[in-house]
Amino acid sequence: MRCPFCKEIDNDKVIDSRLSEAGEVIRRRRLCMGCGKRFTTKERVENEVRLMVVKRDGTRQPYDRSKVLHGIEGACYKRPLSEGAINQLVDEVEDRLFREFEREVPSLAIGQIVCEKLRQMDQIAYVRFASVYRQFKDLGELIAEARNELDRRKAETPGQGRLFE
Repeated sequence: MRCPFCKEIDNDKVIDSRLSEAGEVIRRRRLCMGCGKRFTTKERVENEVRLMVVKRDGTRQPYDRSKVLHGIEGACYKRPLSEGAINQLVDEVEDRLFREFEREVPSLAIGQIVCEKLRQMDQIAYVRFASVYRQFKDLGELIAEARNELDRRKAETPGQGRLFE
């Protein structure tokens, strides 16, 4: 392991190890013997069965968790969602992908799953993500999607929302 502070390699010792993220990750606190500073690492099991993502244009590339995370972080920018909640959302998306798809997954399916999860968490983040995922052509399409989301919320909670109408 390389110390993020002094950049020394393999001169650290593990102080504490704990399971995190529902037992999927081992979090280790380390002490660099060179500079004396502490840092945290996370270990995750690498899936041997790799999913290939089939893009809209038909090209294929290996599934990359960081791309999903980056897209969700962009949609959640300046929203009241914690980093832990965002990572949990990515974990849920990833779990569903590996359960439902064996070798290849369409990028549209990934976007649809993310939309479903974001819709439940935060309306604004959902509309932001949907605007990129669905490639809205103009402001009218964005407004229509926002109205659909408002109507869906009203239908889910009958009798609610009249206070501000």
